[in-house]
Amino acid sequence: MSLKEHVYSVLLVSSSDKFNSTMREMLPESDFTPVCTVGSIGEAQRTLTERTFDFVIINSPLPDDSGIKLAIDVCLGKTSVALLIVKTEVYDEIFYKVAGSGVLTLRKPMSAALLNQSFDWMKAICERLRSLQKKTVSLEDKMAEIRIVNRAKWALIESCKMTEADAHRYIEKQAMDRCVTRREIAEGILRTYTGK
Repeated sequence: MSLKEHVYSVLLVSSSDKFNSTMREMLPESDFTPVCTVGSIGEAQRTLTERTFDFVIINSPLPDDSGIKLAIDVCLGKTSVALLIVKTEVYDEIFYKVAGSGVLTLRKPMSAALLNQSFDWMKAICERLRSLQKKTVSLEDKMAEIRIVNRAKWALIESCKMTEADAHRYIEKQAMDRCVTRREIAEGILRTYTGK
C-alpha cells in the first residue's frame, strides 16, 4: 500500500485558535482523519489514554506545560510520531532534549512548505513504525510457537520415553504428513498428554 492510500489520525495539542485553524487547513480529510484538537497537556494525556494517534502535533508552550515530556512519552509508545513546534529562541535547547527520543522539532514561525515537508517525514516514520510493529508481532508469534513446541517435546519425552531428538523429529514429521504447522501438532500433543 502506498503512502497516498493511507489516512493518518492526528492529535493537535495547542491553545492557539489561529494555529489550530491554520493546521486544520493544512491537514485535508483525504489524508488526515480524524483531526482532534485539545488545548492543554492534561487534555492531551486524557485523550491519549482513550485512543492512539498516528501523529501528535504539539504547539509549545501550553497553559499547563511546555509539552516536552508529552512529546517524549508519545515517541516511547512506539506507535505514534510526535512533532514539537517551539519558539526559535528555545529551539536548540529543546531539540537536544528530545531528539534522542525520536521527537521531531520545528521552529516558529515556519513556512507552509516546511510544515508540509514535516508531514511527509512523519508519514515515512509512521510507516516504518508500522513495519517494525508487524515484525515484532511476527517475532512474538514465532517465540510463542517455539515455547509450545518445546513443551510438547517435553510431554513426549516424559510420557512416551522419547529422546529430545526423537520428539523433535516426531513433531516435524507429523506436521509435514498432515500439512499443518508444528504449533498445531504441539497443541494436539499437549491436549493428549497434559490435558492443556
